[in-house]
Formats: sequence, C-alpha cells, structure tokens
Amino acid sequence: MHNIVQIGATIAELRTERGLKQKQLSAILGMSPGNLSNYEHGVYWPALDTLCKIADLFNVSTDFLLGRTGFRCPPDTFTAYITPDYTIHHIVNILLALDSSSLDAVLKFACYLKDTGEAAKPPGKQPCRKPAVSSGKTDQLRSSRP
Repeated sequence: MHNIVQIGATIAELRTERGLKQKQLSAILGMSPGNLSNYEHGVYWPALDTLCKIADLFNVSTDFLLGRTGFRCPPDTFTAYITPDYTIHHIVNILLALDSSSLDAVLKFACYLKDTGEAAKPPGKQPCRKPAVSSGKTDQLRSSRP
C-alpha cells in the first residue's frame, strides 16, 4: 500500500490532469483549500467519505487512490456489457482460465482483428504490437488470479 505522501501525490496528479486548482477541487469536495493541501502534501489522511468522493469525481477506484492497484477504472467498469451476452468481467475470467499458448493465440487473433478491421479502426491508432517482454502481459494476467 502507498504511504500517505504517495496517496497525496496521486490526488494532486488527478487534480492537475483535470486542470483543477486546489481551490476549485476543495470547493467541489466541500472542504477548505488548506485541508486539500494537507492531503496532497501527506500531512493528513483523507477521511473515508472524502476518499470516496475523490474516487467518484475522478472516476477511479479507492484502491487506485490507496495504491492497491495500478488500474484506474472503478469496479463497475467490469460489469459493462461489451457484447449482448458478455461483460468485461466474463471476458477476463475466460482469459484467466486459458493456458499460456491459448492465451497467446487469443491475443494474436484479437490484434489481427484490430489491425485488419479498417471500418472499426479509429484514425491515427497504432496497430496492435506485441509487448516488449513477450510473456509480461500473460504473467501479469496470471498473477492476478485469486
């Protein structure tokens, strides 16, 4: 878990990414600019309700703010349907159940579809590329199993 200074730095980073000044964010959160400054500089921990408000405002999970995960997306993202029958959660679980060679085949096929689907390819997007470390993503995916 991140320490108090790292949590504050994450809050400050999210605030600046959104183009907000401390005074603006503190008004949105209903607190004094001094309190927000204390959070961002690691003087105090935000209260749980404040942490939840910050997570909701920036559309990140509280786990991301606390440093428990590097994924910004909130958990409800995984309940979004990407096809009529499958949520992102379903797809992730299917991928986790595959052996390494099958997972490699699925990823290569997905990249092939992405790269050859001219109608679906947004302009300016780079083609699918293999990660620099060939098994890195597979290992990360597999290490996230419960």
